Amino acid sequence: MTYSKHTMAKLAPGDMAPDFKSTTQDGTPFSLADLKGKRTILYFYPKDNTSGCTIEAKNLRDGKAELTRMGFQIVGVSPDSEKSHQNFCTKHELNFTLLADTDHSVCEAFGVWAEKSMYGRKYMGVLRTTFVIDADGRIEKIFDKVNTGDHYNQIINSYK
Repeated sequence: MTYSKHTMAKLAPGDMAPDFKSTTQDGTPFSLADLKGKRTILYFYPKDNTSGCTIEAKNLRDGKAELTRMGFQIVGVSPDSEKSHQNFCTKHELNFTLLADTDHSVCEAFGVWAEKSMYGRKYMGVLRTTFVIDADGRIEKIFDKVNTGDHYNQIINSYK
C-alpha cells in the first residue's frame, strides 16, 4: 500500500473546505454539498468505541441541543465501516451523522491522515481534529488540540 506524500498545504481558517464523497452510517451518500447552507462541526476521530473517541462522541451528543441552537450540525468522520458506526451510534445513543471513511479519502482531503507513533511503532492514522465549516463551505475554525471530555464547550467558548 502506498501513501501519498502530504505535500498539500495545511488547511487554515478562511480556506474553502475540500470537496469529498463518503457514506453515512446508514449507507447514504454524503459530500461537501450536503453541508452547504448549515454551519457544521466536522470532527475527525481515530476509532469507534475506543476510550477517547467514545468520550468525545458522548460529549458532542450531550452538547448537541446547545450546538443546534447556535446553528450547528455535527458530523463525525473515522475510517470505521458503516456497520461499526451503526453499532457505535446505537451503543452510545449518538444523535448525529457519522461518515465511514474506509479509504481515508476524506481524512486525506482535510490533511488529518498522517503518520503516528505508539510505543515506537509507526503507523498511518487519524489526527484527532475538528473543523468548523460555515454555511458557504468555508473553514471558520480548526481545533487540533481537542479536549475530548469537554469538546462542545471548547467549541462554544471559542465563539464567546
